[in-house]
Amino acid sequence: MKNAVKNLVLTFAAGLLAAGGALAQTSGRINYEATQRVDLSQVRIIVNGQAIKPGSPEFPTDIPETRSFGLTLTFAGTAAKEQREGGGMTMRTVSMNSTGDSPASAPQVTNFARPFEEATYLDLANRTTTTVLTVKKDDNPTTYRSDAPISAPINWTVTSKTKKIAGYTCRKATVPYKKETYTVWFTTDLPFTYSPVRDLTPEKGVVLALESEQEQYRATKLDLKAVPQAEVQPNSTAQKVTAAEMKDAREKALADFRQKMMEGGLRGNRN
Repeated sequence: MKNAVKNLVLTFAAGLLAAGGALAQTSGRINYEATQRVDLSQVRIIVNGQAIKPGSPEFPTDIPETRSFGLTLTFAGTAAKEQREGGGMTMRTVSMNSTGDSPASAPQVTNFARPFEEATYLDLANRTTTTVLTVKKDDNPTTYRSDAPISAPINWTVTSKTKKIAGYTCRKATVPYKKETYTVWFTTDLPFTYSPVRDLTPEKGVVLALESEQEQYRATKLDLKAVPQAEVQPNSTAQKVTAAEMKDAREKALADFRQKMMEGGLRGNRN
């Protein structure tokens, strides 16, 4: 009898270890759809080669109030990669007639790929992120990386309300953030912690939806499947920089890109 009990305990312990190993190796992808209010300060309208700023009489009144994009989280074990889809730049050019008081033709809208590629990698176990930025310049791209911790959650109010999103039961929480109150839905049925908005990462759980007056994210598909570990690891040869230095590199690339756009030295897809 004692041997039978001992064997049962050993079998149960082995089962727990096997389950723990399986959880640690959980991998797959989460697809989110996101909508954000347009920041007009980032909109560039060019009339006869001159940039028109928001607030100017010539600035168009038909700029969309929101923009939508996809976001994919690819995860494998305790590592993950987050990447936005789309995110290109749009330039609208308007040619004025000789009197300068009305357009000579319909506005031409041209879409350009961004002058850099950017992805965020996450260490899910240690709550840290690595942003990798590759600036495209001629045939000699430069890759930078910047590491940062994920802040601990503060002032979360978790409620008893639940609902299913992408097949998982989520709990509702409210969080004061950026002078607003965000509604956050998160599940603890996955063995890691993540949020598409970094400052709204819970103590434990995966955020599958959140919303405020300014932005909304919602998971549309969660697919558990094998993911190569190399796919969720940052470039080991990237030049390590501070967050401020990466911001400067990104802004310089955008400024150079906009200048080329104004000078007509770029070609994109015209609508």
